[in-house]
Amino acid sequence: MILRRLARPMLAAIFISGGINALRAPEAHAEAAKPLLAKAGGKLPAQVPTDPVTLVRIDGAVKVAAGVALALGKVPRLAALLLSASVVPTTVAAHPFWEEKDPAERKQQLVHFLKNVGLLGGLLLASADTHGKPSVAWRAKRATHDLGDWISDTSGTVGSAVANAPGKAKKAVAGVLPG
Repeated sequence: MILRRLARPMLAAIFISGGINALRAPEAHAEAAKPLLAKAGGKLPAQVPTDPVTLVRIDGAVKVAAGVALALGKVPRLAALLLSASVVPTTVAAHPFWEEKDPAERKQQLVHFLKNVGLLGGLLLASADTHGKPSVAWRAKRATHDLGDWISDTSGTVGSAVANAPGKAKKAVAGVLPG
Protein backbone atom coordinates (compact mmCIF):
# COMPACT_ATOMS: atom_id res chain seq x y z
CA MET A 1 0.00 0.00 0.00
CA ILE A 2 2.72 2.49 0.95
CA LEU A 3 4.65 1.52 -2.17
CA ARG A 4 1.75 2.57 -4.40
CA ARG A 5 1.31 5.83 -2.49
CA LEU A 6 4.96 6.69 -3.12
CA ALA A 7 5.46 5.24 -6.59
CA ARG A 8 2.40 6.69 -8.32
CA PRO A 9 3.25 10.35 -7.64
CA MET A 10 6.87 9.67 -8.58
CA LEU A 11 5.78 8.19 -11.90
CA ALA A 12 3.17 10.89 -12.50
CA ALA A 13 5.48 13.85 -11.79
CA ILE A 14 7.22 13.81 -15.18
CA PHE A 15 3.90 13.77 -17.00
CA ILE A 16 2.37 16.57 -14.95
CA SER A 17 5.48 18.71 -15.48
CA GLY A 18 5.61 17.93 -19.21
CA GLY A 19 1.89 18.61 -19.59
CA ILE A 20 2.18 22.00 -17.89
CA ASN A 21 5.13 22.90 -20.13
CA ALA A 22 3.16 21.86 -23.22
CA LEU A 23 0.18 23.99 -22.15
CA ARG A 24 2.40 27.01 -21.43
CA ALA A 25 4.33 26.86 -24.72
CA PRO A 26 2.41 24.67 -27.19
CA GLU A 27 4.04 26.24 -30.25
CA ALA A 28 7.50 25.00 -29.25
CA HIS A 29 6.22 21.46 -28.73
CA ALA A 30 4.18 21.62 -31.94
CA GLU A 31 7.38 21.91 -33.97
CA ALA A 32 8.40 18.44 -32.79
CA ALA A 33 4.94 17.08 -33.64
CA LYS A 34 4.85 18.42 -37.22
CA PRO A 35 7.06 15.70 -38.79
CA LEU A 36 5.04 12.94 -37.12
CA LEU A 37 1.78 14.50 -38.33
CA ALA A 38 3.21 14.82 -41.83
CA LYS A 39 4.11 11.12 -41.82
CA ALA A 40 0.64 10.20 -40.55
CA GLY A 41 -0.87 12.12 -43.46
CA GLY A 42 -4.53 11.29 -43.96
CA LYS A 43 -4.36 8.15 -41.82
CA LEU A 44 -5.76 9.84 -38.70
CA PRO A 45 -9.47 9.57 -37.93
CA ALA A 46 -11.56 12.59 -38.94
CA GLN A 47 -12.24 13.40 -35.27
CA VAL A 48 -8.53 13.93 -34.54
CA PRO A 49 -7.43 17.52 -35.10
CA THR A 50 -4.55 17.91 -37.52
CA ASP A 51 -3.34 21.25 -36.18
CA PRO A 52 -0.13 20.49 -34.22
CA VAL A 53 -0.73 23.24 -31.64
CA THR A 54 -4.21 21.89 -30.87
CA LEU A 55 -2.85 18.35 -30.54
CA VAL A 56 -0.10 19.52 -28.20
CA ARG A 57 -2.67 21.32 -26.02
CA ILE A 58 -4.87 18.20 -25.89
CA ASP A 59 -1.85 16.05 -25.08
CA GLY A 60 -0.74 18.50 -22.38
CA ALA A 61 -4.19 18.54 -20.80
CA VAL A 62 -4.34 14.72 -20.84
CA LYS A 63 -0.91 14.52 -19.20
CA VAL A 64 -1.83 16.97 -16.45
CA ALA A 65 -5.27 15.47 -15.73
CA ALA A 66 -4.19 11.82 -15.93
CA GLY A 67 -0.95 12.57 -14.08
CA VAL A 68 -2.80 14.20 -11.19
CA ALA A 69 -5.32 11.33 -11.13
CA LEU A 70 -2.49 8.77 -11.03
CA ALA A 71 -0.61 10.70 -8.35
CA LEU A 72 -3.72 10.89 -6.16
CA GLY A 73 -4.68 7.26 -6.79
CA LYS A 74 -8.00 8.23 -8.42
CA VAL A 75 -8.83 5.81 -11.25
CA PRO A 76 -5.13 4.92 -11.40
CA ARG A 77 -5.47 2.17 -13.99
CA LEU A 78 -7.35 4.42 -16.42
CA ALA A 79 -4.94 7.28 -15.74
CA ALA A 80 -1.96 5.02 -16.47
CA LEU A 81 -3.56 3.85 -19.72
CA LEU A 82 -4.19 7.44 -20.83
CA LEU A 83 -0.60 8.38 -20.04
CA SER A 84 0.60 5.30 -21.94
CA ALA A 85 -1.36 6.39 -24.98
CA SER A 86 0.13 9.85 -24.65
CA VAL A 87 3.77 8.84 -24.16
CA VAL A 88 4.03 6.78 -27.36
CA PRO A 89 3.49 9.58 -29.93
CA THR A 90 5.40 12.01 -27.72
CA THR A 91 8.41 9.68 -27.66
CA VAL A 92 8.36 9.04 -31.39
CA ALA A 93 7.95 12.75 -32.19
CA ALA A 94 10.41 14.18 -29.68
CA HIS A 95 13.20 11.60 -29.74
CA PRO A 96 13.69 10.20 -33.27
CA PHE A 97 17.24 8.97 -32.64
CA TRP A 98 17.14 6.95 -35.86
CA GLU A 99 17.11 10.16 -37.90
CA GLU A 100 20.12 11.78 -36.20
CA LYS A 101 23.38 11.92 -38.15
CA ASP A 102 25.59 13.31 -35.37
CA PRO A 103 26.68 10.36 -33.15
CA ALA A 104 26.61 12.43 -29.93
CA GLU A 105 23.11 13.77 -30.65
CA ARG A 106 21.95 10.31 -31.73
CA LYS A 107 23.18 8.85 -28.44
CA GLN A 108 21.44 11.62 -26.47
CA GLN A 109 18.14 11.06 -28.30
CA LEU A 110 18.47 7.30 -27.76
CA VAL A 111 18.89 7.85 -24.00
CA HIS A 112 15.71 9.97 -23.91
CA PHE A 113 13.86 7.47 -26.10
CA LEU A 114 14.81 4.58 -23.80
CA LYS A 115 13.90 6.65 -20.71
CA ASN A 116 10.42 7.10 -22.17
CA VAL A 117 10.21 3.39 -22.98
CA GLY A 118 11.03 2.73 -19.32
CA LEU A 119 8.28 5.15 -18.26
CA LEU A 120 5.90 3.33 -20.59
CA GLY A 121 6.81 0.06 -18.88
CA GLY A 122 6.03 1.58 -15.50
CA LEU A 123 2.72 2.89 -16.79
CA LEU A 124 1.80 -0.51 -18.18
CA LEU A 125 2.53 -2.08 -14.80
CA ALA A 126 0.42 0.60 -13.10
CA SER A 127 -2.41 -0.01 -15.55
CA ALA A 128 -2.44 -3.70 -14.63
CA ASP A 129 -2.16 -3.15 -10.85
CA THR A 130 -5.39 -4.32 -9.21
CA HIS A 131 -4.33 -3.73 -5.56
CA GLY A 132 -4.45 -7.47 -5.04
CA LYS A 133 -8.09 -7.61 -6.10
CA PRO A 134 -9.12 -9.97 -8.87
CA SER A 135 -8.90 -8.55 -12.38
CA VAL A 136 -11.97 -7.83 -14.49
CA ALA A 137 -11.13 -10.83 -16.68
CA TRP A 138 -10.98 -13.14 -13.64
CA ARG A 139 -14.24 -11.74 -12.25
CA ALA A 140 -15.97 -12.18 -15.62
CA LYS A 141 -14.75 -15.77 -15.90
CA ARG A 142 -15.87 -16.46 -12.33
CA ALA A 143 -19.30 -14.89 -12.96
CA THR A 144 -19.72 -17.06 -16.08
CA HIS A 145 -18.81 -20.15 -14.06
CA ASP A 146 -21.23 -19.18 -11.28
CA LEU A 147 -23.99 -18.55 -13.83
CA GLY A 148 -23.40 -21.99 -15.33
CA ASP A 149 -23.66 -23.56 -11.87
CA TRP A 150 -26.87 -21.63 -11.17
CA ILE A 151 -28.41 -22.76 -14.49
CA SER A 152 -27.47 -26.37 -13.75
CA ASP A 153 -28.96 -26.16 -10.28
CA THR A 154 -32.11 -24.47 -11.56
CA SER A 155 -32.64 -26.95 -14.37
CA GLY A 156 -32.25 -29.81 -11.89
CA THR A 157 -34.85 -28.21 -9.63
CA VAL A 158 -37.27 -27.68 -12.53
CA GLY A 159 -36.73 -31.25 -13.72
CA SER A 160 -37.46 -32.72 -10.29
CA ALA A 161 -40.51 -30.47 -9.90
CA VAL A 162 -41.87 -31.78 -13.20
CA ALA A 163 -41.16 -35.38 -12.21
CA ASN A 164 -42.98 -34.94 -8.90
CA ALA A 165 -45.94 -32.99 -10.29
CA PRO A 166 -49.47 -34.50 -10.22
CA GLY A 167 -50.71 -36.15 -13.44
CA LYS A 168 -52.36 -33.25 -15.38
CA ALA A 169 -49.77 -30.69 -14.26
CA LYS A 170 -46.97 -33.04 -15.23
CA LYS A 171 -48.42 -33.48 -18.76
CA ALA A 172 -48.94 -29.69 -19.13
CA VAL A 173 -45.40 -28.84 -18.05
CA ALA A 174 -43.89 -31.70 -20.05
CA GLY A 175 -45.65 -30.37 -23.17
CA VAL A 176 -44.04 -26.94 -22.72
CA LEU A 177 -40.51 -28.02 -21.80
CA PRO A 178 -38.19 -29.31 -24.53
CA GLY A 179 -37.40 -32.95 -24.88
